[in-house]
Amino acid sequence: MDAIKIKHLRKCFRSNFYFRKIPVLRDINLQVRSGEIYGFLGPNGAGKTTTIKCLLNLIHYDSGEIEILGKNSRHIGIRGEIGYLPEHPYFYPHLTAEELLRFYAHLFSIPISRNRIQDLIRKVGLEGKGKIKLQKYSKGMIQRIGIAQSIINDPRIVILDEPFSGLDPIGRKDLRDLILELRDEGKTVFFSSHILHDIEALVNRVGIIFNGVTLKEGRISEMVEKTAHSHEILFTLPGGTSPDSLGLKIQQKDNKFFVKVGNEEKDRFISRVIASRGRILSVSPNRMTLENIFLEEIQK
Repeated sequence: MDAIKIKHLRKCFRSNFYFRKIPVLRDINLQVRSGEIYGFLGPNGAGKTTTIKCLLNLIHYDSGEIEILGKNSRHIGIRGEIGYLPEHPYFYPHLTAEELLRFYAHLFSIPISRNRIQDLIRKVGLEGKGKIKLQKYSKGMIQRIGIAQSIINDPRIVILDEPFSGLDPIGRKDLRDLILELRDEGKTVFFSSHILHDIEALVNRVGIIFNGVTLKEGRISEMVEKTAHSHEILFTLPGGTSPDSLGLKIQQKDNKFFVKVGNEEKDRFISRVIASRGRILSVSPNRMTLENIFLEEIQK
């Protein structure tokens, strides 16, 4: 069973200024498998937060289908299976972290012990700060306690909207470790981010959207493999043979040569090296990064 499935999602907002509907989501299609970490990627204004709000039934969508754990997203029974951290969380500033977690536990009507609260606080790196009021918390600390409240109900699906926002390098590393820990516990983690390094280091699969349309979806490893536009060939030549005879711009290091060739030229160049009694040492694809793939997709 897929954890989340979105088909042809559309959403328009009415503009009082233009007196017409403005499409925000035009055709969103996503498939998130159970137990994976899914990265939701897009530039500002692409529709990531709107998609998440439709997914959580916080706003109504105009058309399309959304399923969560095999049920319609509007089914009230699945609410308890989801944990959610919004992009800009707001919590009552007069509460302490311990009081906040106890409050959210009551919202879910679940009993919670002091040990469970301390475990959550420790898990998000706020040990010793549970009795401090939230009004004294930094932005990064608010983000951490927000993550704690998102998993207080032991959800099967954790949805995080820009969770790395406001975190320092240590906090980002801790959050990456926590997301991997949640996956190892069998949970599905769906998170949006504009920090491509965090997505590339964590996710199993990624979805890229732009202007309310899904442009690409799949495993990063497969995307990278498909976008390997060139190869680097390392080879040697017998003494007295000039690399100029091979017809490409070849560089030399010690007694070895290397050259970058396109996919179409690769086999022909290898044949010329062998015909010159040379020896092929390695052929390595020059894979694109997630950032390269992302920029290429939105600039099409």
